[in-house]
Amino acid sequence: MVRAAAAKKSSPHVHEKRERRKSEIQHAALRAFRERGYHATTLDHIAEQLGVRKTALYHYFPDKDAILFECHREALGELERNLAEARRLKSPADQLRHVIEAHVRVMTETLDGSPLAFEVPSLSGERQREVVAGRDRYERELRRIIERGVRAGVFRDTDAKVAVFAILGAINWIARWWRPGGALSTAELGRQFSDHLVGGLGPLPRPRLVRSPKPRAARPRTRSKATS
Repeated sequence: MVRAAAAKKSSPHVHEKRERRKSEIQHAALRAFRERGYHATTLDHIAEQLGVRKTALYHYFPDKDAILFECHREALGELERNLAEARRLKSPADQLRHVIEAHVRVMTETLDGSPLAFEVPSLSGERQREVVAGRDRYERELRRIIERGVRAGVFRDTDAKVAVFAILGAINWIARWWRPGGALSTAELGRQFSDHLVGGLGPLPRPRLVRSPKPRAARPRTRSKATS
């Protein structure tokens, strides 16, 4: 009875320790995916990042697919929380700016710059369907922000679906060139992305009418007098 009570009392600590270890495994996997690509990465490579044997990973994840899925779930959860924060802002432009900056942070910090967005087809059956459904919900929310901005006159009249694809394409491509320790901090990178992407949706400037100068009246030619 005393032993059972002690086990119950220590369970939150055990759970916290387990979750922390799972997070370490996920980040090790993300680094390996970034360096080698998902398909070329093995559980041995992930274990090597942690300085443990491959068998130690099986206490937390049954296979590489499960690690990839958990990384996607964590990232999607964070993106949804960022959307909830953005809803508290009034202007669609401010909402979109917040979402973009937060998404850049997820790409560079939560996902360690790993190209997870390109690895959704690598997930198996039900896991892939769950991630795709979460991604679709996120894209719908972004489209709604842009559509509200168009109605409010904050953004120019544009196809919201194409705009979202352009925004997400730019952010997802960070994984192809970004590396930790670069010249820009995550916050500065996010600000620059939001400046370019939100600014690109703003109303187009009206073309300035350039008036051509009036043609000068031609002076009449004077004949030179013939000399005798």
